[in-house]
Amino acid sequence: MNSFLSFIIVLGVLIFVHEFGHFLFAKLFGVRVLTFSLGFGSKVIGRQWGETFYQLSAFPLGGYVKMYGEQVGDEVSEADKSVSFSHKKIWQRFGIVLAGPLFNLLFAVFIFWGMFMFLEMPQPVPPIISQVQEASVAERSGLQAGDTLVSINGFKIKSWLQISTLVNSSKGKPLLIIVQRDGNDLEINATPELKSIEGPTGKKQERYLLGISNTTELKFEKKPLFAALQAAFLETWGLIYMTFNGIVMMFKGLIPASELGGPIRIAEIAGKQMEMGWLNLVNFTALLSVNLGILNLLPIPVLDGGHLVFLTVEAIRRKPLNDESLLWAQKIGIALLGSLMIFVFYNDIAGLVKEYDLIGIIQKWLAAT
Repeated sequence: MNSFLSFIIVLGVLIFVHEFGHFLFAKLFGVRVLTFSLGFGSKVIGRQWGETFYQLSAFPLGGYVKMYGEQVGDEVSEADKSVSFSHKKIWQRFGIVLAGPLFNLLFAVFIFWGMFMFLEMPQPVPPIISQVQEASVAERSGLQAGDTLVSINGFKIKSWLQISTLVNSSKGKPLLIIVQRDGNDLEINATPELKSIEGPTGKKQERYLLGISNTTELKFEKKPLFAALQAAFLETWGLIYMTFNGIVMMFKGLIPASELGGPIRIAEIAGKQMEMGWLNLVNFTALLSVNLGILNLLPIPVLDGGHLVFLTVEAIRRKPLNDESLLWAQKIGIALLGSLMIFVFYNDIAGLVKEYDLIGIIQKWLAAT
């Protein structure tokens, strides 16, 4: 129940922010907005206010802003061309489409700004090894205390968090690690080992580790107005960088596709973050907001990134793609997204089966009956 509540709160806020970006810029450029919906599917509740119908829909994994003259084949009267999306200038349509993902990224900045300004926040931990465990992979590979990690498998390291993410994502595959020692760059090959450790909630979990740690004492501080804003932009940029790196690593096969999670995994993580405190949940919301913004910018038809590609092609050709091409692109986009949703749901269910040993439970139940 805790996971479900956290999931609804976090996802509801992020969907609202995303759709509000589209809505605000549509209004700014004089486009008539017909529907503002949080969720897909059948309407649960709704109300007409002015020219727009606002509603909550049954399926909460998304939302939409329906604009007049937006869809392929929509008939637009001569008198209403001034409020039609398709009859606006390309840069205006581009701005309306881009506004959704952009608002998600700016929302992360807003969250971090508030956290840095009003709370004492831990400062980033530098990627310097303070301790190497005895008989560990790190010791056998030649890593030493005082080494500064420069890159892992070609990805530059800027914080200790990146090290943990990259090592665990390796799933036991060899890593090429570049470290700086006494002013020189050294190449070290190491293969992480699977170890059982105690997680932040006290529950045992398995992670791939090298056997290195950073014992640098965390420094906590508040920041003044403009310093907090600068730090918020830097923090958000760091998350954007990590998200893009993750996508690239997945395409390169450095992160297995099984790491992709869907709604069930997000709900589980959100629940755990809420158990650890509201601040953790807020921080997770900022991370998820960046992920949502970046993923929506991927050049896949139906997503905002796909629409931006079509608008860019239209700007270059000086005329839009024909209706048939757009319809085929949308069908391909829907098929890709549908396949992706099935895949992440499969990953979520497989993860639950593994974590809670559901197969073992069923076998015991069958044996007992």
